[in-house]
Formats: sequence, C-alpha cells, structure tokens
Amino acid sequence: MDQLLAIRTFVRVAEAGSFAKAADTLNLPRSSVSKMVQDLEAHLGTKLVERTTRSVTMTSEGVAYHERALRLLADLDDMDGTVRGARATPKGRLRVDVGSVLANRILIPALGDFRRQFPDIELLLGVNDRTTDLIGEGIDCVIRGGALPDSTMKARRLCELDYVLCAAPSYLEGHALPQHPDEIAGHQVVSYFSATSGKRFPLRFLRGDERLEINAVGGMAVNDSTAHLTALLSGLGIGQSFGFLARPHFADGSLSELLMQWKPDNHVLHLVYPADRFPNPRLRAFIDWATQLFAACDARRPDMQSSQTASSMPMDNLSIPGNFSPGG
Repeated sequence: MDQLLAIRTFVRVAEAGSFAKAADTLNLPRSSVSKMVQDLEAHLGTKLVERTTRSVTMTSEGVAYHERALRLLADLDDMDGTVRGARATPKGRLRVDVGSVLANRILIPALGDFRRQFPDIELLLGVNDRTTDLIGEGIDCVIRGGALPDSTMKARRLCELDYVLCAAPSYLEGHALPQHPDEIAGHQVVSYFSATSGKRFPLRFLRGDERLEINAVGGMAVNDSTAHLTALLSGLGIGQSFGFLARPHFADGSLSELLMQWKPDNHVLHLVYPADRFPNPRLRAFIDWATQLFAACDARRPDMQSSQTASSMPMDNLSIPGNFSPGG
C-alpha cells in the first residue's frame, strides 16, 4: 500500500463526503478510491468512515485521523516546497470559482500578471454566479460576496464594492424620475434573482439612519451579473449595479445615476476556502495576489471616493431632480 497516497485519498473522501465525488476530483476510478481507504483502515486496524449507499461519514477515529492527516500533508507540502523552491515558483493545479462580472471586469484582465509570476500553476477558473460546493466539487477557493454564515470556511476579506441605482437615458426619457425609493414601485425594475431559490433580491437603501427595502414585482430579473448590466444598458428599466461597473457608462452617457443621497451598505467581497484545509503554496500565492488586485477596487479608498463623487453628477442632457444610488 502507498500509505501517503492512501492518506491523501482518505482526506479527499472525508472532505467530499462521497467516494464518487472524491474519485471525480482525484481523477481515479471509484473502486480504486474505495480500495485505498479500505487498505488504510486495515493498516490502522480501525474503521475511519461509515459507508452508506449515498454518502460516507467519519467515525470518531476518522475525525481525529483526518485532523492529523491535514497537518501532515501541509507539513509535507511545505517541506517539498522548501527543497524544490515551490514557494518561489508554486506549481500544480488550482481551481478558483468567481462570479461573471468580477471575472470578466477585474480578474481575467489582470491574469497576465499572475501567469507571469506563477507560470507553473495550472489555473482552472470557474465563472458563474451560482453557489458552489467547494469540497464536493474539488474547488480550492471562491471569491464570494455578502455574508459568510458557513463556519466550515475561512475567508480573506478582499474589498468593499459600492452600489449605484441607475438606468439608461432611453428608459428615463419616457418615465417620471423617482424622487424617493418608494416611487420605484411605478417603474420597470431590472433585478437579480437567486439561481438556487429563484427569489428576487430586493433593492436596499440607506440615508443616515433610515433604511428602506423595496421588493420589485414588475420588470424583469436575471441571475447573471453581466446580463444584469446589459439589461440596464439596453433600457429595460431601473436597477442597482456595482459602482465600478456603472461609472464608465455615466461618463459616456449610456447610463445615469439616480437618488444619489441614498447609499446602501457596501458589498463585501471575500476569498473563501475550507477551514480544515491548510493553504498550499499555489493557493497562498493566489490569495496574496488576489488581495492586492481587489484592494485597488475598494470603494473605501480615498481616490475611489473622490471619483465616485465626480462621476455621480447628472448628465448634462438630463434633468434629474432626485438622486438615486445603491442597492444590494
């Protein structure tokens, strides 16, 4: 028995909760994965996992062994990295998942720099706006916004993104401009809906201590952030978009900002990875690189705040009596 391979296989089975999922992420036959775990159990003289037809769960001995195995593998990676120089030039496969707009507008345009720094990392970039199962799908990390209720994950805070409420001039020309968030009910709203639940996210507003939440019932909803911006640019209604996406369109007149006195809470971005997984050199390299990249987009930066003020001025060819911004 190759004990090290068996340990790595057991760790993946424990994380995935399934022999089939572990086999897929390891690119091995399921029978081979099952056999390696059985051989490891025979070697240890104890059962590590309880098997059912659908999933596996760890025994108390398996939980303890899994914790020690993670430390062993992390130390081994560090040891190998020291000898082979992997800390300077990390290598191997790295799977990262990120939302559509963040991938296309921030991450991918900068990947040339990442590739120059780390040419031996094979990057698999999953681009989607759905909720992902990091462990079950063999994903090393995701870039995710909003609250992080899952205590099984660790997170590195990347930045905060602000929201703006906006619409295309082609839409605004035919409609009375809202003076207050409550007046949005009379408009076509381009909103966003959850790919998992199908529920539309409300528009949220903040002015001083006053908080409002508007649930749109008309208009349209999409579940992709790039499509959401395209719908706004196409004049299909009013919607809340990230400021960094909308401001270039404020400058060229293809979008206008509304209700600027209402500024909701910023959208916090995190880089998330499993809490029981020690970052290997390639994951550490990506975490450090992404942290610097997204820091440049942070809405709290003084230079970003000054550009927000300047780009929030109404377009010269539109009379906008009210101002409108954020939502989330």
